[in-house]
Amino acid sequence: MRYKGRCHCGKVAFEVESDLSGGAISCNCSICSRKGALLIAVPRDSLKLLSPETDLQKYTFNKHAIVHRFCRTCGIHPFADDGAGKAERMAYVNVRCLEGVDMSKVPVMDFDGRSM
Repeated sequence: MRYKGRCHCGKVAFEVESDLSGGAISCNCSICSRKGALLIAVPRDSLKLLSPETDLQKYTFNKHAIVHRFCRTCGIHPFADDGAGKAERMAYVNVRCLEGVDMSKVPVMDFDGRSM
């Protein structure tokens, strides 16, 4: 199913093709636990950015494996992507930024990102 997503102010907009029936991941790493994101992993080409890349800021830490993206205006984290060097790049979309999703219907699984 195709979903539209955006940050709080609407400056960052995107579309993503995904099936939410597999559920979302609640990661306990230092950044995910603080921002409260619930994530789904999709191939990076399933995510289409509808706004200019310049509206996003990047943040990496630790091993720089994930590039966390956030809106330069409102600070909301709509998605992240794999860092450079991976053959099949993935995007990690914050389900809380998708429009029209009933979060009570999305199964949530815990992921121990803190141990990585």
